[in-house]
Amino acid sequence: MSGRMDWSSRANGPLHGSVRVPGDKSVSHRALMLAAIAEGDSHIRGFLEGEDTRATAAVLAQLGVRIDTPSSGERVVHGAGLHGLRGTTQALDCGNAGTGMRLLAGLLAGQAFDSTLVGDASLSKRPMRRVTGPLALMGARIDTHDGLPPLHVHGGQPLQGIRYELPVASAQVKSALLLAGLYAAGDTEIIEPHPTRDYTERMLAAFGWPIAFAPGRAKLSGGHVLRATDVEVPADFSSAAFFLVAASIVPGSVLRLPAVGLNPRRTGLLQALQLMGADIAVEHRREAGGEPVGDLVVRHAPLHGVELPEALVPDMIDEFPALFVAAAVASGTTVIRGAAELRVKESDRIATMAAGLRALGATIEETPDGAIIHGGRLGGGTVESHLDHRIAMSFAVAGLVAAGAVRIGDCSHVATSFPGFLELANGCGFALQVAP
Repeated sequence: MSGRMDWSSRANGPLHGSVRVPGDKSVSHRALMLAAIAEGDSHIRGFLEGEDTRATAAVLAQLGVRIDTPSSGERVVHGAGLHGLRGTTQALDCGNAGTGMRLLAGLLAGQAFDSTLVGDASLSKRPMRRVTGPLALMGARIDTHDGLPPLHVHGGQPLQGIRYELPVASAQVKSALLLAGLYAAGDTEIIEPHPTRDYTERMLAAFGWPIAFAPGRAKLSGGHVLRATDVEVPADFSSAAFFLVAASIVPGSVLRLPAVGLNPRRTGLLQALQLMGADIAVEHRREAGGEPVGDLVVRHAPLHGVELPEALVPDMIDEFPALFVAAAVASGTTVIRGAAELRVKESDRIATMAAGLRALGATIEETPDGAIIHGGRLGGGTVESHLDHRIAMSFAVAGLVAAGAVRIGDCSHVATSFPGFLELANGCGFALQVAP
């Protein structure tokens, strides 16, 4: 989108209704890929209609997989089978999808044909050696440009399973190796320094591939078959987070968030808010595509500050901007430690949230790996999002309890991660508008 788009958010009374947030991006990518190499037709519902996931669908279509779109958020994938993909001399464009490129590198390493994976200017600067290095240990041949995309994947390489200890925990690297392991002789076993999201493991099991996994480890052998299955993509917990905080802090609010993914590696914020006194109930727990799912019902409750347990930090790293807002209006002090990774996200999220909350009158001290937030009241003011979608949406929530309007600078990028946020938010009681 060209040009700036600022938002204005202000208090507007209680929030009510049912809010269906977009589907989980990580699950959407994996559902497409496994359905593409499964036997039979898979029906995917709740698919995230985002640029990244559409890029993955387009790549699979180039490889000869028929993918139908009966309606928005729905895909029918006609599986080609494990060895049914067809090569193409055209470059396979992953757009801005790092997940797409890294997982496809593993999937394509086991094919009989050569492939070239390319991406946009941003993706072309992202390091790929942490995927191509361990894939090479399995026998893959992948040429990079000094460790960066494009990736030229040589076909016809016999792969051998390996036992690999990841130097840095990464669900994407783990997933790429497991996908290559489908085509490898013998066992592929991945050991992590600390547990990461287990979407790929759960979905492989849902598609019928024998796999043993526990937090921090996964093991499978080659030579089996994936069988088509229907996948209900859970609503994305990171997107639900803004509404969980909003309904918790706006008096009189009651919101229902249906079919939210409750993967234990994603839901640290849920536990953190409950420690602060939030009233969030989980109803109708179930499994969808191997993923735990539930309906979240959140009611306003007075929040109090906490010393956040460091064990929760890895499982809520994307939700910290929303937590900062909750802490800023809670009674007492919240202490966050062990979250240095926040400084290297789309923006330095510690510095950006601290600066924005101070502009609204909050008292907050930055530390190298976290912050000390003294709860109180927020006033109106102007804050910058620094082109970080999660910062923008968090300050939209802050505006609901501020004494005056909160103007949020440059929110045009929100649509890439959360299409329709403005409409969904206003539909349940936000007063959020494009500022003149």
